Amino acid sequence: MRFFRSVDIDFIGNRYKFFTISGLLLLLTVGAFIYRGGLNYGIDFTGGILMRISFQNEVGLQDVRIAVEESGINSFELQSSGNLVMIRIKKDLEAQEEFETLIKSSIQLRFPDNPVKIEGIEYIGPTVGEYLSKQAVYAFLFAFLVMIVYVAFRFKSSLWGIVSVVGIIHDIVISLGFVILANKEINITIVAALLTVVGYSINDTIVLFDRIKENLKLLVKEDFVAVINKSINEVLVRTIVTSLTVFIVACSLFFFGGEVMHTFAYIMIIGTVLGVFSTIFVCAPLICEWRIKTNKRLKIAIKQDGVRSK
Repeated sequence: MRFFRSVDIDFIGNRYKFFTISGLLLLLTVGAFIYRGGLNYGIDFTGGILMRISFQNEVGLQDVRIAVEESGINSFELQSSGNLVMIRIKKDLEAQEEFETLIKSSIQLRFPDNPVKIEGIEYIGPTVGEYLSKQAVYAFLFAFLVMIVYVAFRFKSSLWGIVSVVGIIHDIVISLGFVILANKEINITIVAALLTVVGYSINDTIVLFDRIKENLKLLVKEDFVAVINKSINEVLVRTIVTSLTVFIVACSLFFFGGEVMHTFAYIMIIGTVLGVFSTIFVCAPLICEWRIKTNKRLKIAIKQDGVRSK
């Protein structure tokens, strides 16, 4: 940690390199979107069938997955809680009884010594899926609005609030790019993970902005670029350590949390890294870039006024 305290990295001087990296990641997301033909929505947003099946003895989700695939159904999700397994099938609702019979027969063949009972079946229509889609959009819009208002109020500038949300959108879009590349279905779990990433990302950004605000008061004779660089270097240790703890926990969930937590952990791993990247290499440089551009325009305006007065 002494190394981090002694470093003096010129983050702002290299901002265009970091902007290029962000641009390439965004292009990768667009490319993945085009290649995959858009987002792969799960049953939560498209509608389908939710089956709850109980076993006399606990079973592994991988074995259940094989049994369902052997029934000829490929588009589905699994969740388990003890001896209860939930199967979410993204299929046309007209063949409800056919799917029920196929799945039960296939599972009974796979587990002949483990009695199976269908506890219940729910049919999620497209109207419910559309409602959940709207609620997910509203959740993100509400989060963005609250972030803009809070940051703008705290730092007495709407620009800081807008930049913080730009960083969050940057993290969400690129995270979705990795979801598309992995060909994962967009479901409620992914929405929850993305909202969690929003929380961690804005927290890092506010900590950095707060340090910049303090240093602007203390280092009044320093150049704005120097203050930004100094602030980033000062919070570097804190940002890396706190994010590393989240990253380690997310990795543990990814490798040992089972299938249910796999997708959530996948988003958290990517989002944690992107949150650090956007805070240091996107948000702070954007604030600095705006100040530099504003000062240039101000100098040009003053110069033009001076010429006119002559």
